[in-house]
Amino acid sequence: MKFRQHVLAIKKQEKLTYAETATRFCVGIASLMRWAKRIDPCLTRDKPATKINRAALLLDVETYPEASQYERAQRMGVSARGIGDALKRAGFSYKKNILSSQNRRPSSKRFSD
Repeated sequence: MKFRQHVLAIKKQEKLTYAETATRFCVGIASLMRWAKRIDPCLTRDKPATKINRAALLLDVETYPEASQYERAQRMGVSARGIGDALKRAGFSYKKNILSSQNRRPSSKRFSD
């Protein structure tokens, strides 16, 4: 907090630009602009963290193996992004086809003259 105040005071006293101040104090320009808007650091998040019950998630994966992350999120009452992160932590990955897209294409036929 004191450092932020000191940096902004020097910027104002010496009439430096954000770029000059950033170079002088080895901080980012975006940080300086954020400090100018709000000097005190943000200590809390706007959105509370949601806990996803791992056992319930594993049961859902076993019960509905073909379900999408969106469908799982609807059943569990959380976001699809949260489900994706929880699945990744549990060691699940996206399904991948054995055949590449090239092999799944229908073969082209040549017409002879």
